[in-house]
Amino acid sequence: MAPPTKSTKVGTKGSKQIVEENVSTLSFYRNMVFAAVGIYLTVMMVFFEFTTLTITLTIITAIVYVACYQFMVYMAKTQYSETGQLSNSGVDLNMEGGIAEHIKDLIILTSASQVLSLTSNYFWLLLLLAPVQALWMLWSKAIKPWLSSGSEEQQPEMTEKKHRKLERKLARRM
Repeated sequence: MAPPTKSTKVGTKGSKQIVEENVSTLSFYRNMVFAAVGIYLTVMMVFFEFTTLTITLTIITAIVYVACYQFMVYMAKTQYSETGQLSNSGVDLNMEGGIAEHIKDLIILTSASQVLSLTSNYFWLLLLLAPVQALWMLWSKAIKPWLSSGSEEQQPEMTEKKHRKLERKLARRM
């Protein structure tokens, strides 16, 4: 598909298409979670022993998986009218820049760190990237603009006042 040009309009998705894509997205990420957990548990049972660290981190990843998946199911929840027609298709899980994109990234990060931890326990540290990313987003999207918005509004007013004062002084001298 060619990228849209200035003269063409980007097509919008219909409700039925959103529902179908949400179902396929949910099944893809459910299968990803099952594959990661299945690989991890199979290899751990056959080749390694479970320690307190691995049990704790496996429980943490299970909580992350369940929370992320249930949140995506909640977002994609459809509503039908009494006649059986689709009245609300839910949130598009494949929308660019949406929160579902970050949830999907968290599932990918968690499953990758869980499978990679089979080679070394240091790969569990990849899970720390999630709160780092969350803090960075909080800083760049909320805190920094809020802090800088006050100084930008006050600064032009001060320069405008100074400019008027200078004009009055120059007018008095002439």
